[in-house]
Amino acid sequence: MDDFTSMQELTPEQAVARLEFAYDHACFTLREALARYVKTGVAPTAAERRHFRYPRLDITWRPTGALPYTSRAWAKLQVPGVYSTTVTQPAFFRPYLLEQLEPLVAEFGASLSVSVSDLEIPYPYVTEGGDEFSHGTVQVAELARIFPTPRLSTVGDEVADGLWIFDPDKPRPLALFDAVRTDFSLKRLQHYTGSHWRNIQPWILLTNYQRYVDGFVRHGLEELQRPGSPYAALYLPGGAVVTRETPVEEADAIVARAPWQSFQMPAYSLTRLDGEGGTTIVNIGVGPSNAKNITDHLAVLRPNCWLMIGHCGGLRQSQVIGDYVLAHGYLRRDKILDELLPPEVPVPALAEVQLALQEAAARVTGDRGEALKRRLRTGTVVTYDDRNWELRWSQERRRINLSRAIAVDMESGTLAAQGYRLRVPYGTLLCVSDKPLHGEIKLPGAATAFYQRAVGEHLAIGLQTIDLLRGQLHSLHSRKLRAFDEPVFR
Repeated sequence: MDDFTSMQELTPEQAVARLEFAYDHACFTLREALARYVKTGVAPTAAERRHFRYPRLDITWRPTGALPYTSRAWAKLQVPGVYSTTVTQPAFFRPYLLEQLEPLVAEFGASLSVSVSDLEIPYPYVTEGGDEFSHGTVQVAELARIFPTPRLSTVGDEVADGLWIFDPDKPRPLALFDAVRTDFSLKRLQHYTGSHWRNIQPWILLTNYQRYVDGFVRHGLEELQRPGSPYAALYLPGGAVVTRETPVEEADAIVARAPWQSFQMPAYSLTRLDGEGGTTIVNIGVGPSNAKNITDHLAVLRPNCWLMIGHCGGLRQSQVIGDYVLAHGYLRRDKILDELLPPEVPVPALAEVQLALQEAAARVTGDRGEALKRRLRTGTVVTYDDRNWELRWSQERRRINLSRAIAVDMESGTLAAQGYRLRVPYGTLLCVSDKPLHGEIKLPGAATAFYQRAVGEHLAIGLQTIDLLRGQLHSLHSRKLRAFDEPVFR
């Protein structure tokens, strides 16, 4: 490995290949040592443990002439020096890594090097689902004494939250998430969604109603049967998959058997054949805690966008149940991010997402101009952590009035704030399901009729929005999401 660790001045392709080689070597030696210990009781030596480490990627930039200009919000260098990060699963992240590295070398003349880091790979991160608990009579506590384990002291969001401390003798952060933070979330994604993280797609719909998921599944099955469709497969919670070759009757049976109830936030993913990225829908359930939880983990995949499509309470008399609310601002009363992203920090609307949502609504509903304005209203959404906020109306009415809010929910402000905080483009389109301030409360009969009528159209708008955004990646990753001392990678 000595020759390997000294490799410098690599091309992007060579750098990623070296990352893959180093990572595969580390995982292989760790698995072999684990298997040997379970079989013979022989623990790895200190020398062997030096191989259980993540690879490290360094970028060095020493500009000598005029600094290049780019309108791109990411993959650009602004301060000379060395930038570094550890990397996990480089084969999976290869397209992302090359997307970042190629312009840094071609436009900025940066130098790339790959080495072995000092950060050990926790043994549960090199096992497949459940294997860390399947080692015969060897207890997990015993393995934890012998092999590297996840340590909270090495996992954090200091870079994303701007809490990293500059030291002139140390490299600057290259990416928002290092290897151990990424691995931490990849395992959590499988736990919460019931889907392997490799199947989660870069375009994400987030909802709080299973009916949207049911509609997405019907859409996916129809696309897989449609001649000429760009879609390849539908991945279900629990590991089942439906492909274009699956007979219709069998596909229905596979979907019916999927154990989505076993997972807290089940995910369904529709993959594409054309390399433009498929779509995943996640039923995140109700409340800002769930919204923060799942987006903390989805963010490490560096998705292109996440959109909230759910229901809200309309706050204006002029609204009609079934109308849409396009959020252009958020009154964040969810409280869950107040320490990380104080409420006084504005969370901006992203023009590309806003325009795509509006155009998608026009195409799906067939309404334009004044007709569309009557059904789709743009305004502020207030997000609460208390579902029974109505019981505090006397305390909340003035704040709602001052904000000019037009809708209330429990997730949208959190999801937008997380997108802003973790540099993932975001947007919100809600459907009015009740009007609590005007006597139109959510009753069982009316709610059922509303769901049957509104869900299909609302989901179609979300899917159409993603289709519109697919051709806007360069502008979608907006400079509005970037800080002045931002890591290089998006």
